[in-house]
Parts: sequence; C-alpha cells; structure tokens
Amino acid sequence: MNTPARLSIYGLGLVAAFGAAFLVAGAVVPDSAVEARAAEVEEGHGAHEETVLPDEAASAALPGLSLDADGYRLSPITAPDAVGEEEELRFSVLGADDQPLLEYTEEHEKDLHLIVVRQDGSEFRHVHPEIDAEGTWSLPWSWEEAGTYRVFADFTPGGAESGVTLTRTLSVAGDFEPAAQEDEVRTSQAGDFEVELIGDLAAGGSSTLTVEVTRDGQPVTTMEPYLGAFGHLVALRDGDLAYLHVHPEGAEPEAGQLSGPTVEFATEAPTPGRYLLYFDFQVDGEVQTASFVLGTDGEASESGTSDEGDHEEPAEGDTHDDGEDDH
Repeated sequence: MNTPARLSIYGLGLVAAFGAAFLVAGAVVPDSAVEARAAEVEEGHGAHEETVLPDEAASAALPGLSLDADGYRLSPITAPDAVGEEEELRFSVLGADDQPLLEYTEEHEKDLHLIVVRQDGSEFRHVHPEIDAEGTWSLPWSWEEAGTYRVFADFTPGGAESGVTLTRTLSVAGDFEPAAQEDEVRTSQAGDFEVELIGDLAAGGSSTLTVEVTRDGQPVTTMEPYLGAFGHLVALRDGDLAYLHVHPEGAEPEAGQLSGPTVEFATEAPTPGRYLLYFDFQVDGEVQTASFVLGTDGEASESGTSDEGDHEEPAEGDTHDDGEDDH
C-alpha cells in the first residue's frame, strides 16, 4: 500500500475515533463541534504548524533588543569600571566586513544618539558622542550610581532608508540599591519645571501622549527647539527595555522659534505592560529631562515584573559583556 493511501486510512481512523468520543459526550458537546474537529483532523490543520502569537511577532520586530541588526553590530564598549571614575566611554558601529562604519545620515541634527539607562529605569542619559577618523565614537564619562546599564546606539547608516538601534549591557561596581518600582508616574520634577504626562498607551495600537510643562504653576511658553523638535520622548518597555516608536507631532520648528507649554507625541505600545518614558526639552539653553512610568490602556500594570537578575549587584570592576577586543 502506498504512503498516501496509508495516510488517508489513518486520517479516517482519527475521524472515527474523534466521532466515537464525541458521541459518548454528546449530551454536552454539540454536533457542530464534532464536525468542526473532524474536518480539522482530516485536513491536517495545525498538526505540525508553529503558531506565532501577535505579541511574539511584535516583539521580534522591536529595535533595541540586540547588539546586531540589519548587518551592523555594536562593538564592545569601554567605560569606567566603577562609580566616581573619570574616563571615556568608547565604541564603534561595525559593518558586515567587521570594519567600523564611517558614513552616517544625520537624524534630528545628529549622526548618532546614545541612550544610557539603568536597568531599573532610575538613571537616564541622552547624549551625543563624537566620532574620529577611525570610526570610534567617544565622550568623557563617569557614573553617578552603580548597577547594570543598557547602552543604546541609535543611528542611520549613510545611504540607508531607515535607522538602526543596537544595544549592549554594562555593569558598574559600587554600592547598589534598586529603585522602588512605581506602577504609574504621570508628574515629574525637572529642574525648576513641573512636567505632566497626559494620555494613555494603547497596547497593540497607536495613541497620542501630551507633555505639559509649567514652572511655579504657570505655563512655560519659552521652550526652544532641541534636536529639530520642541521635545524628544524616549520610551522603553519595562523588563527588556525594547524601544517604542515615538514621533513628535507637528512641523519641525524654525531657528529662534519658541513654543509651549505642550508637546504631542504619536506613540505605539506593541504589547500590554509597563513602560518607562523620558522627555527631554530645552529652556534658556539648558536641557532638562522628565521621567514617567505608564501602563497600557490607562491601567497600571503590576510592578516588579522585570527580568530575573535585573537588580543583582554587579561584579566588582565588570564593565564588559564579553571578552572581545574593543574597536
């Protein structure tokens, strides 16, 4: 007997077996359910197929979760080993030939944006290093707090149509105390300014968030252009610190133009959960940062859901995630 014939008989046998089972339970299972299940077995639907859940598919496409993407790789990072040391933070973006990338496309007035955040979200910096002729990015650096940090390099390669976000993890030695986990934080103090976040994140969809800036209870209308906008919002998913897609609304401001007290952002939250948000804005030539915590769909998510080991005390002097040579 050939293979197709054997498979057909086997399939019919399964149909009969399922039919008998459902006849025994006929008092509680409708005939339509029996027919649907029999058709599914006979046609082989789902027999060996791997199902990809929507959340899994969304996560796979998120930037900022890997040290390599789109043919580029973030080199090991050189940085101070412990709190209080004054050194340089140095790294390169490597291409497919394992050579440093030299050509970049300017985005928001810079060739590369460097985001550094502690794993618990309590420490955040958005800075812009300088590149040398060999393709090494660097800037003076020191750590104010010990802990485990994620370093994100956000850039667009020269000639590319879309940007790339690469990341590595560093551990900084010193006395370490994890920050308290808040379910929701909608108001933040940034220097002399009070900043409020208005709006909700919609899981699996887009939404608009509005940031309002006041000082001594009065609306601030002297916000200056900063990196081609009146404010920038970085949003990270708690647990793995994946990037959200956040874009400022409105036209790019002109030089010397002032605005305020609000800035709007189009935001996408790929999955339900807790998100960390950081708003940078500039007044009187000084950049301020306000931080927030928001759950999706207006519901505060449970705290303490970050990955196991997020708050472990770092090993003394460990600032490298592997043994590769720096570039």
